[in-house]
Amino acid sequence: MSARQVSVVTVAAAAVLAAAAASLALGAVHVPLSDVWASITGSAEEGPFERIVTQLRLPRTLEAIAVGAALGVAGALLQGALANPLASPDVIGVTGGAGFGAMLILLAFPEKIALLPAGALLFGLLAATVVFVIAWSGPNGGSIGRLILAGIAVGALFTAAMTSLMTAYPDRVPSAIFWLAGGLTSDGWGEIEAIWPYFAAGFVIALLLVRPLDRLQLGDEVAASLGMRPQLVRLCAGIAAALLAASAAALAGLLGFLGLVVPHIVRMAGGTSAHGFVVPASALSGAALLLAGDTLARTVRAPVELPVGPLMVAIGVPLFLWLLRRTV
Repeated sequence: MSARQVSVVTVAAAAVLAAAAASLALGAVHVPLSDVWASITGSAEEGPFERIVTQLRLPRTLEAIAVGAALGVAGALLQGALANPLASPDVIGVTGGAGFGAMLILLAFPEKIALLPAGALLFGLLAATVVFVIAWSGPNGGSIGRLILAGIAVGALFTAAMTSLMTAYPDRVPSAIFWLAGGLTSDGWGEIEAIWPYFAAGFVIALLLVRPLDRLQLGDEVAASLGMRPQLVRLCAGIAAALLAASAAALAGLLGFLGLVVPHIVRMAGGTSAHGFVVPASALSGAALLLAGDTLARTVRAPVELPVGPLMVAIGVPLFLWLLRRTV
């Protein structure tokens, strides 16, 4: 990477560390950084500060890092694989499927609220699977246009089903607003322990796709002449993005902004579309943005917690527009 790109990655990594420190220290109860460090290293005496850090804020901070990184990487993969700067997890139906799965639990089976992450993950992956089956069947299977059109159709189907659920249970809709707006909760380690294998699988596939996606930017014919199968690369990128986006939705609700904008910010800041830079930089930038947004959501009206989705947009859009003005 060039000096410019190394600087972007360094700044993004520093932003993650700073945002993580703020996330652990700030909230309805302020915990001094010295106590935060002692709690993390295990040298703190047992007490309220130690429990707040290790049982509430540390798992939430790690969830924010995982979700932000996952959405940033998912957007980078889809935009690279589909050669479409507007591509995001919505394109492969994950958002609609995850939304339906969560609403099904929240509205139809509220007594099974513990299954909400599983429902969002299951239906998000189901929606993506249906999109892939449709896109890769019949003539011209695996083309970019076919995949995008299949994603639009399947996403619309699940969104309509989610709307029907909300119409059928109007008295329960207020309980679902926080999830729809996007927000993390301080529920301890249980949720992330159940979801982390899907994050891990998605990130591993993403790393393996770095070089194939760079070759895919040369065009399908050139990529094929180099011994690569463009349709298989797009399928693998879609699978990785589906795993990451569905896992993120299972933990934090519908956060559609990160997957679309973060890769743009990274490419403009770094001056390159090389995925060896874009993928890790998108992971770090997405994590930093979501951590900052979640900390604001917890502190701006403490002890009341706001949804992180609107605050995250308020942070990211001005930054994106500033970079756009400087580079275009």
